[in-house]
Amino acid sequence: MRRKTGIVIGTCAALALAGVAGVVASAGTDDGAAETARPAAAPVARTPVTEHGVASTAPAARRAAPRTTAASPAPSITPASISPSAPQSATDARPGVTGGTAATGETARTRPLESATTRGTGRERIGRLFEVDKLLGYLAGPQRQEFAYPGASYVKLHFDRLTMLPGDYVTVSNPAGTESYRYESDADGRWAMSITGDTAVVEVHRKVNPLGAGDVLGGLGVGVDKVARGDRRETLETRRESAKRLPAGPGREESVCGSDTSTDAVCYESSDPAAYTKSKAIARLLINGTELCTGWRVGAKNRMITNNHCLTTSDEAYDTEVWFNYQCAKCGGFDVFKPTKVWGDQVLSTDKTYDYTLFTVDGFESVQKFGYLTLDTARPRRGQTLYVPQHPAGEPARIAGSQGEAAGNCAVDNPDYTGYAAHSDVSYFCDTAGGSSGSPVISRATNKVVALHHFGGCPNSGVRGDLLANRLRAYL
Repeated sequence: MRRKTGIVIGTCAALALAGVAGVVASAGTDDGAAETARPAAAPVARTPVTEHGVASTAPAARRAAPRTTAASPAPSITPASISPSAPQSATDARPGVTGGTAATGETARTRPLESATTRGTGRERIGRLFEVDKLLGYLAGPQRQEFAYPGASYVKLHFDRLTMLPGDYVTVSNPAGTESYRYESDADGRWAMSITGDTAVVEVHRKVNPLGAGDVLGGLGVGVDKVARGDRRETLETRRESAKRLPAGPGREESVCGSDTSTDAVCYESSDPAAYTKSKAIARLLINGTELCTGWRVGAKNRMITNNHCLTTSDEAYDTEVWFNYQCAKCGGFDVFKPTKVWGDQVLSTDKTYDYTLFTVDGFESVQKFGYLTLDTARPRRGQTLYVPQHPAGEPARIAGSQGEAAGNCAVDNPDYTGYAAHSDVSYFCDTAGGSSGSPVISRATNKVVALHHFGGCPNSGVRGDLLANRLRAYL
């Protein structure tokens, strides 16, 4: 079972910072070089959605593992969309090294995806991936190993081997033991849940075995082959400031239109409690260890939604972390709530033209308390004032669009805008950034979602909520 994390207070600066240096059990250099750490090979292209379904990237044994998900209808397959019942074919891609190709179309080819700083994907990169070669446990190596990357906002390990005797298990935790996750044997390996902070501790726990029975068996051990670590906040801010100096247009992911008026979500707690409460339903998606989008709970059931250019398959969802309550505790302060992290699970429906993916999470009971959002079934109106809760550039949750005159340009500019299809989008000038892909664009009048944000460029745009409500009615 995957273990859930409770909510505690940490240090906002430490959580937002991310290290460039990387070490395994000892300090390294600024370029991440350690004795066994080296930059990972470039990701291979992700299999795109086709009218016949989606190619799976997980080993067959993992795909067959039982998953607890809510029952869902199985609609007919249409071009550029899938459902879980679509036929699948296996590929030889490995979790953590797969990339993706952002959807394209004639009408949207010159529009920059909001989270498109990762080459070959539509996702914002917020960290670096290193190859390591560490074997733990039994006769192969130590029982305990630290992976330290000074200044990192998180450290995330990938196991290529989890071969243990019955009853033995592995934990990955922070040094204090206040965040910890347990893993059993897994012949195919897997990503571990990220550890907040700059150090992850891996420990093999064994049943009492005084005679060493089983140690002589070949192939036993726990192998770590990749480590992802989050960028420093200075790196993210430099990237953000550089993007502000670029004109709007192709390739621009930063989409602050004028001065950035977005603020920490908690700043709205007393002045705009409705917006603050709604912001709790959004989540930061950590994909492939180093890539970021935003997602949110849609409806009361176990349903999450993000962009198709963020993830498309159940195999990708399975290795995606979903962080709820990643928010600063005080307006403009340094304390942050420790996020409640769960895994993505099953993709229920996805569509390239309307740039959405609907999926479930594992451990839904631990995130129900954060509430949910509702799609507005009415077509957006010009001038309708908006607000956008989001995780721009991997930051703790922020909200663009204040009440009254302070709302500025955060309003519907064109309710009949062209996205990947004519009439598919609504445009606005609400401030967003790389990593905001998949954020809800919410009407102040109704507190319902009028658009699923996906394009930057000033004006920015999102897929109309009324269109999504109609397409997803059977699932919600």
